[in-house]
Amino acid sequence: MSQRSFVFTPMALRSLELDEDMLQRYKYKKQLTVHHLNSYMLRKEVRDRELLRSSAVRPAAICHDVVVQNALYTGDLEAMQRLFPRGSTASLIIEPQGGDMRWVATGEGLWSLTYEQELTTPLHITASRGFADCLRLLLQRGADVDLAPGGTTALHESCESCQPECTKLLLVHGANANAVSEDGVMPLHVCTSPESFECAKYLLQYGAAINGRSIEEEDTPLHVAAKNGLPDHTELYLRYGAAVDKKNYEGLTPLNAACSQRQEAEELQRYFKVCQILTGAGADIHITDQDRHSPLHMACKNANPDVVDLLLANGACVNDMDYGGEAPMHNILKVVCFKIPHQPERIVRALLNHGSIRVWPGALPVVLKHCSESPRTIEVLLNAYSHLKVTDTWVESVPPELLKEHKAFFESVFSLALTPRSLQHLARCKVRDFLKERVHKVVPKLQLPTFIRNYLLLEYRGFIH
Repeated sequence: MSQRSFVFTPMALRSLELDEDMLQRYKYKKQLTVHHLNSYMLRKEVRDRELLRSSAVRPAAICHDVVVQNALYTGDLEAMQRLFPRGSTASLIIEPQGGDMRWVATGEGLWSLTYEQELTTPLHITASRGFADCLRLLLQRGADVDLAPGGTTALHESCESCQPECTKLLLVHGANANAVSEDGVMPLHVCTSPESFECAKYLLQYGAAINGRSIEEEDTPLHVAAKNGLPDHTELYLRYGAAVDKKNYEGLTPLNAACSQRQEAEELQRYFKVCQILTGAGADIHITDQDRHSPLHMACKNANPDVVDLLLANGACVNDMDYGGEAPMHNILKVVCFKIPHQPERIVRALLNHGSIRVWPGALPVVLKHCSESPRTIEVLLNAYSHLKVTDTWVESVPPELLKEHKAFFESVFSLALTPRSLQHLARCKVRDFLKERVHKVVPKLQLPTFIRNYLLLEYRGFIH
């Protein structure tokens, strides 16, 4: 090696990679911002020319009339027909009072505590509340369909509030399906609930960019659907040509994004269906984020057993390490006590049957302490060892209330301090050691009685022997 050269440490290399990645992201965001600015200026120029050509078009006026506001917020069509007769302007800007209070400078060094005012328009109010007839009247009166005094268009509001009829009305009257809000999102990015599916369909029918990115997070609509566990949206976007492996600012693909989301027990199936659709569409299960977390790492951390099974069936690597040196097994064991309704024992069992590394025996008392609310998890884990050195520390690791609740199970564990493991268990360990990571493939193919097959695959029995 030359005296003028030196070896980069892994940390230095990682730092250089991150710097290069951040530079590339900065360049992309700059290009995207310039693109949106140019598009905005072009649209503004066209609108300004139209305003000069037509004297009938009037600029938006500020409206403080409480009667008008009451009619809009209640969806009173008869009142609106009187308030907005033919020939009147419907392009109004409304300053509703209320919300949070903030300090505002009044001049001469004085400040006043006033209510924060969020600018809106009649279109925003009616579209977000689903008042389709009122919205139609305003559009017929020439309301500016893309007016966004508060930073979002009426189309954003209708999609976020899941109002498909209003969404379609706005699009029919020329609303920009790719309008970017001041937060850098397009209407497709605010379709975040199952009820917004029809809105998403209309947006795509009227030219919404299927791979359009949000400014800050660089999410595509497919990322949004995956993050929110929306299988119908996911299928729809893929039919329209969504890029299945595009990365966002954090280096997450849609599959990574779905696996990384915190999931309640009642949401597990929704996220599983999303992952199933994405893998069926060819999503790469080996792509990792900036910290080398794979989808399997994330699925274990959020304890979704069906997703873990899906990823393992598609060839996910059980022993890949992230930058912190942790494998998927570490991730699930750290969250067992918080994820009891998610059946964490299923994940531990699946990982072991696919050849996962085991816990260092000296650390088993710590695992016992943190996982004692899930005896099945402990049972599966301990049955992966041919010999165990049970000490008083094991007994002290289990909280008294859980020791009492699961008395029979923990007594069978602690009895191993005086009794060796059974011959049957030792035979199981020998077979599993021979097969290693092939256990899940070979055992089901053997013509074995159901009891023996399940026993080899670490089925739960409620005690240790």
